[in-house]
Amino acid sequence: MSNQLDLECRQLVKSFGKFTAVDNVSLEIPKGSFFSILGPSGCGKTTLLRMLAGFIEPTAGDIVIKEQSMLGVPPNKRPVNMVFQHLALFPMMNVAENIAYGLKRRKLPQAEIDKKVADVLERVSLPDAGPKDVTQLSGGQRQRIAIARSLVLEPAVLLLDEPLGALDLKLREHMKVELKQLQHEVGTTFVYITHDQSEALVMSDNVAVMNEGRFEQVGSPQDLYYNPQTAFVAGFVGDTNRWSGRVDSLDGGQALVLLDDGGVIAGISGNDRTLNVGDRVELFVRPEAITIERDSSAQTGAHLEDGQNTLSGIVENLLFDGANSRAQVRDQQTGHQVTVSLPQTGAFSDLKSGEQLRLSWGVDKARAYISQAGVGKEQAA
Repeated sequence: MSNQLDLECRQLVKSFGKFTAVDNVSLEIPKGSFFSILGPSGCGKTTLLRMLAGFIEPTAGDIVIKEQSMLGVPPNKRPVNMVFQHLALFPMMNVAENIAYGLKRRKLPQAEIDKKVADVLERVSLPDAGPKDVTQLSGGQRQRIAIARSLVLEPAVLLLDEPLGALDLKLREHMKVELKQLQHEVGTTFVYITHDQSEALVMSDNVAVMNEGRFEQVGSPQDLYYNPQTAFVAGFVGDTNRWSGRVDSLDGGQALVLLDDGGVIAGISGNDRTLNVGDRVELFVRPEAITIERDSSAQTGAHLEDGQNTLSGIVENLLFDGANSRAQVRDQQTGHQVTVSLPQTGAFSDLKSGEQLRLSWGVDKARAYISQAGVGKEQAA
C-alpha cells in the first residue's frame, strides 16, 4: 500500500447554530485503503460524509483530496462518488444504462462507454447483467450495481453511507466479505460509514470510532478491539461486561477496585492514564476472556483467588448461536449479570439454566478507565 494520501481532513468542524455536529476532526486515509467511520446514530458520521462529498460546507477546517483542497468545490467537481443505503438505481433503465448514466453525462464516445461498462460489470462479478432490468436483480446484485455505477467514473474516493443497512442479515454477512474482496481487487479508496461494529471490523484496514462529533480512537480493527483507549470504545466495539467502582489500592500497575454492587476486581489501566486511589472507574472484561467451570461451592461475589478474578453464579439464560454461543450468569449476591462465551469443546453442550458456574479471568483482562460520569457526580456532590 502506498504512503500517498487520498484523503485528509484537517481540524474539520461543522456547526448548526449552537450545536456542533463535527468537532475538530482530523484524519489521514492512505491511497487504496478501506477506512470506516463507526459510531452510534447522531454521532456526526453522516454529517462528516456529506462534507467529504461536498453536499455541505464545513464551518472550519479543510478537506484535501489528492493533495487538493476541496473548500468551495461543488459535489460534481470532486473526485469522489457516493453510494447510499437506498441505492437510487433508475428503474426505467436496464443495468448497463444505469452504470453508463454518469459516463453519458460526461459525453464520452459510445464505444468507450460500452467498454467501461463491460469492464466494471466484470469487476463486480456480474458480467452478463447488462441487459437485465433492475427489478430482476437480488438485493446483493443491486448493491454491486450501485457500486459499479460509482466505480465506472473512476473516483479517487468512494463514499459509502450504510449501504448494507437495507439488506437482510444473511445477505449482509455475505456482502461484508464481498465488499472487502471487491475493494481489494479494484484498489479504490473506500470510506465507509456504519453504526454496525461487525461491518467495520470485518472489512476495514482502519476504523475511526466517532462519538458526539469527535474521534475517540482511530486504529486497526485489532487495535480497537484489544486495546481500546477510552471507556466508550471499550463498550462500543465488541461485546463486553462492565462494572463500576472505586480504586481501593494499587500494586504496581494493578488496581484493586471496590465494586458498587459488591465484591472486588483487580484490573489494569485501559490506556496510558495513571490510576489513583479513590478514582471512580469503569471496568470492562470481554466474554471470551472468562474461563468457566462447573461449581458447587457457595462462594459468590467477585473476589481474588490465586491471582485470578473469580466469581460464582447461576446460569440464567443460554444464548445458543453455534460457535458464538454464550451464557448469562447471575451473581446471586449482587445481582450483577455476566455474559461468558461457551468454549467449543462440547464440554458445556449440555449446560442448562439453573446450574452454578465458577468464572475466572486474569487481572490483565480487566481494563479500567477513569469514569467521566463518576468524576462529574463527585464534583456535583
